[in-house]
Amino acid sequence: MSNKPKINRYASHNTLARKLRDDLGGADLILVYAYNRTGKTRLSMEFKDIGKRKTKKNPDGIADTLYFNAYTEDLFTWDNDIENDTARGLEINQASRFFDGFKNEPLEPAIDEYLQRYADFDFDFKYQQVQQGNESFYRPVFVSFRKGEHSHIKVSRGEQNIFIWCVFMAICEQLLKYPDAYPAVKHAYIDDPISSLDDNNAISVACDLAKLLRRAASRTGQNGAAAPVKIIFSSHHALFFNVMCNEIGRAKEGEPKVSHKRYYLHRANGEGAFTLRATEDTPFFHHVAALAELQVAADHNSGKLYTFHFNALRSIMEKTASFFGHADISFCLKALASEEDSALYNRALQLLSHGKYAIHEPTEMGEDNKDLFRRILRDFISTFKFALPDLLGAKPAAAIAAVAPTSGPQAKPAHE
Repeated sequence: MSNKPKINRYASHNTLARKLRDDLGGADLILVYAYNRTGKTRLSMEFKDIGKRKTKKNPDGIADTLYFNAYTEDLFTWDNDIENDTARGLEINQASRFFDGFKNEPLEPAIDEYLQRYADFDFDFKYQQVQQGNESFYRPVFVSFRKGEHSHIKVSRGEQNIFIWCVFMAICEQLLKYPDAYPAVKHAYIDDPISSLDDNNAISVACDLAKLLRRAASRTGQNGAAAPVKIIFSSHHALFFNVMCNEIGRAKEGEPKVSHKRYYLHRANGEGAFTLRATEDTPFFHHVAALAELQVAADHNSGKLYTFHFNALRSIMEKTASFFGHADISFCLKALASEEDSALYNRALQLLSHGKYAIHEPTEMGEDNKDLFRRILRDFISTFKFALPDLLGAKPAAAIAAVAPTSGPQAKPAHE
């Protein structure tokens, strides 16, 4: 198609971060989808660092970005109280200015309001007084958790993460409520705010975040003048990302409209140049891009197939079946070449798609499994007539939409 979105390439985190900063000049929000190991966390830190470098406009190097990423989560460290086994909880890093938000008013009510939507435990802060210049205020140094009559309980890593996210959301509430207390903050960068959440909670968090982002875009100062907080949100979580796209994209009565851009960010093997493609009209582009990655991995000459690639292929088949209104991948398998092949492919995908094939400790496939994987992938792409994008040196795509198979039971037309 002549009007297909252009793919732009950026050599470094710095050039890409500057591109995103430029984009925020004409948009309230940027949504970025990218796989893990793309460099999203480093990109968020580079974006933040650009905003605190000393320039003519910022001679004191005051940071202009409030951020949430893996570094934010690392400000909280779990302590099992090995010596007494009683005072278990999270120690809070006192070197960070992140917790200065506590000096305006207690944040416990706002944290609790968010936390009760996603979890069933309570928390208690321990404070100490700190001095900053002429200011003196109390900030938290430790947080413990309780449930019912049980105090200092152990919470899971996922529960820790959702608690930390609720602290961040409460600080964002402060940013919106007291804009003149944060005169330098112009941007927020939010990278992968959820981990270990089930889909229901992922949807709830995305909806709550979308509401907050709408408020940030329409923030005003005490004098009534516009003082928006421009935001970048990035995630590898497909469901979370698509809920965010839908929540931000649709007009809501009584709520401000948010001008935004959507991008798919890719970096082959986590190395080399970044590619950035606008996906405003194709929010599911990243699923098709994942097929392009699998095709490159399956290349006889230059590719390398690992056992986790079966997991990835099965996931894409599940999303394709869902796109056509079906519950599972049996729809995709029945549409393939023959009944015998469908049965073979089904057994392979059921047997070889297991969590034990970890992406962090990849195991290369055996030759027989490589050949089988290539057959399944080839038949799947050709049957559903996917046109793959030119992200990895593949042939240019004419389109990125999945076309319904022309044969096979239960096939039905696709709608853009």
